Amino acid sequence: MNPCQAEQEQEEVTALVCQESDLSDGQMKEVTVGEQEVLLVRVQGRYSAVGSKCSHYNAPLVKGALVGDRLRCPFHGACFSVRTGDIEEFPGLDSLPTYKVRVEEGNVFVSIKKHALKVTRRVRQMCTVAPDSTHTVLLIGGGPAALVCAETLRQNCYRGRIVMVTKDALPPFDKPKLSKAMHLDSSDVLLRSADFFQQFGIEVWTQKEVVCVNPGAKEVKLSDGTSQCYDQLLVSTGCRARPLSCPGWDLQGVQLLQTQQDAQHISRSCQGRNAVIVGASFIGMEVASYLSDRAARVAVVGTAAHPYERTLGPEIGQMTMQMLEERNVRFYMNDRVTELRGENGEVKAVVLQSGAVLEADVVIVGVGVIPNSDFLAGSQVAVDQKAVIVDEFMRTNVPDVFAAGDVTSFPLAIRGGQRVNIGHWQMSQAHGRVAALNMLNKPTKLQSVPFFWTVLLGKSIRYTGYGAGYTEIIFKGSVADRKFLAFYLRDEAVVAAASLMFDPAVARLAELMAAGQTVTKAQAQDPDLSWLQM
Repeated sequence: MNPCQAEQEQEEVTALVCQESDLSDGQMKEVTVGEQEVLLVRVQGRYSAVGSKCSHYNAPLVKGALVGDRLRCPFHGACFSVRTGDIEEFPGLDSLPTYKVRVEEGNVFVSIKKHALKVTRRVRQMCTVAPDSTHTVLLIGGGPAALVCAETLRQNCYRGRIVMVTKDALPPFDKPKLSKAMHLDSSDVLLRSADFFQQFGIEVWTQKEVVCVNPGAKEVKLSDGTSQCYDQLLVSTGCRARPLSCPGWDLQGVQLLQTQQDAQHISRSCQGRNAVIVGASFIGMEVASYLSDRAARVAVVGTAAHPYERTLGPEIGQMTMQMLEERNVRFYMNDRVTELRGENGEVKAVVLQSGAVLEADVVIVGVGVIPNSDFLAGSQVAVDQKAVIVDEFMRTNVPDVFAAGDVTSFPLAIRGGQRVNIGHWQMSQAHGRVAALNMLNKPTKLQSVPFFWTVLLGKSIRYTGYGAGYTEIIFKGSVADRKFLAFYLRDEAVVAAASLMFDPAVARLAELMAAGQTVTKAQAQDPDLSWLQM
C-alpha cells in the first residue's frame, strides 16, 4: 500500500449523532454518518455502533430484539454481538461492521473510515490452506451445514485441506429462495463466489457424489470411480424430495423442486398453463403463492383439512388458504392423488380419491423428504429412519465422522435433549458451526433455538421453538385480520410461537428460549405483553 492509500484509509467521517442522555440502557436507534445508516446501541451505560442491516437479507435491525449485548434480527432470527458485530446465530454468513464511538461532554460521536462508508457487512477473518498440508477435512454435501463448517474451520486457524463434494451443479446456494422466487438465475442464489473459495483454500467439487464410506480406511468412493481419503468427515447431504408413488408419477411435466434448475424450469413451464401442486406443505404453499399470478390456474391438493395443520394449527392454515384463494388458487383438501393421466408421455390430468379430475400441464410434488443417507450402508454409521444419529457435539457413533443439517437426528436443547429431525436452514448452519469447532477439539454443544419463516404473497409468517405435540394454542391479535401472535403450549408451558405482522415478538421469544427461560401459560394468556417488551 502506498502512503497516499494508507492516508486515505485513515481518513474518517465523524458525526454528532445524539446526546448521551437520549438513549437508556437496552435502547437503540438508527443514525446517519456521512451517507451510511448506523445502528447506535446503549448497553450497561456504554454506547456501541454497528451496521444497521442484517447481513442475511438486509432486515432493519433497529426493529429487532436486543437482549444484553446480543441483537436478534426481527425477520429471520440471526443474532449479532453489538460489541463486536460478530454473527452469533444464523441464518446468514457475514458479521456486521463496527464503528468508533466516543462521548464528549454529553455528546455522542460516531466515526467511520471513508473507505468503509459503503460497507454493510464483514467477512470474519479467515486463514487459508497451508501449501504443504496433508490433513484433510472432507465435507459430503454442498448445503448450508457444509459451508458454515468450512468457514468456521478457516475462522479458527485450521490450515489443512478442505474438500466439499456436492452432486449439485452449483456450489453452495440459498435454497430457501427457490420456492419463493423461482425465476432467479444461479448468480442470484450463490452464497459465495468462486473467488471466495479460492482465496480461503476451500475446494468445491460439483456434480460429484459419494457412493460409499469406509471409516476403517478413512476413505470414500465417488460416483466417477475415484476415491478420496480424509482425516475427518462431515456428512451433510440433506434430504431429497419424496416422489409420488401413484400410476403416472413418471410422466413428463411432473416436477420435484430440488435445484435452481428445477425452480427455473417450473417457473417457465407454468407460465399461462394449468399447474397442480400436490402437497400443502411449506414448499407447496410457497410455490402456489409464486405461481398465483403466473400460471393460468393453480390448484393445491392436501391430505389434511388445512395447510400446516399439524405445525401451525387449523386457524392459521385456514387463513393461508383464504389468502391464496383470493388470488384464485383452488384447494382440494382432505383428498389425495390416486393417478396421473397423460397423453404422449406428458401429464394432462390429476385424478383425486374424491373423484375430482384436475386439468394439469405441470404437476409440482411437495409431499415430504427422505434423508440422503443410503451411501452410508455398510459404514457402521448409525441411522434412525434414514436420519444420521448425532450427539450434541454433532458426532456420529463412528470416530472422526460428524454429521450436520437436514440429514441428522439430533438432540434439541430446548426439549431437554429429545432427538429430533428438523429441516430448518438456520439449524443446518448452526450444526455446521458446532461440527467444525468439535473437529478442532473446541468442545461446543448445540444450543440453538429453531427459527423458521415462510413467505406467502409478500407476507411472512415467522416461527420459533419446537411445537410438535402441542396441546393448545393461545392467540394474540387476530388471525382473521392477518395480524397475530400464536403461542403453542404443551404441559402448561410455551414450546413454540408463530406470528404475522407482530414483529419482533417471535425474535424476543427465541431469545428467552435461548436463555433457558420457561414461558408459562399464564404469561401467554396475560393481555399485557410487557414481559415480551411488546
